[in-house]
Amino acid sequence: MKKIEAIIKPFKLDEVKEALQEIGVQGITVTEAKGFGRQKGHTELYRGAEYVVDFLPKVKIEIVVPAGRVEAAIDAIQKAARTGRIGDGKIFILNVEEAIRIRTGETGTDAL
Repeated sequence: MKKIEAIIKPFKLDEVKEALQEIGVQGITVTEAKGFGRQKGHTELYRGAEYVVDFLPKVKIEIVVPAGRVEAAIDAIQKAARTGRIGDGKIFILNVEEAIRIRTGETGTDAL
């Protein structure tokens, strides 16, 4: 099993969620986040005062999929989240040793 974490622009969340549902991903966790990468934020003018916005709003999506479904999930996220502009985000893939469904006690891919 693999855990896929994707940091994307907030307005792309619905498109990514729909793309993941289309390929059969059932569980998804979404967290509001703030951060910056190479873009390093930007400056804004508010009531005549200039200030730096270091952390930009992002959304973090977390899913756990069987190893055989990883490529399909990554492809779906990339296609749905891409705008072609700086700050589109990142995808991280991590190994998952075990998963356990609390309600039934099921383990492994059965728990997904």
